[in-house]
Amino acid sequence: MHARNSRLGLKLFALYLLLYGGFVLLNTFSPETMEATPWKGVNVAILYGFGLIVSAFVLAMIYGVLCGKSGDGS
Repeated sequence: MHARNSRLGLKLFALYLLLYGGFVLLNTFSPETMEATPWKGVNVAILYGFGLIVSAFVLAMIYGVLCGKSGDGS
């Protein structure tokens, strides 16, 4: 059971790492894109940053749900 949870955690971490890597690469190679204001004057950097925060929370909830029922009474 612990190995399954570890594999799932690593997969979710890899997904978040890809999202965060996209943020860093976009900031590095296309800062003008991050300055764009696509929604009510809020720039892409702020929207992407909040998206990262929300995605981290969602991934943590997914992990908790999928690994919460361990069956060992703890």
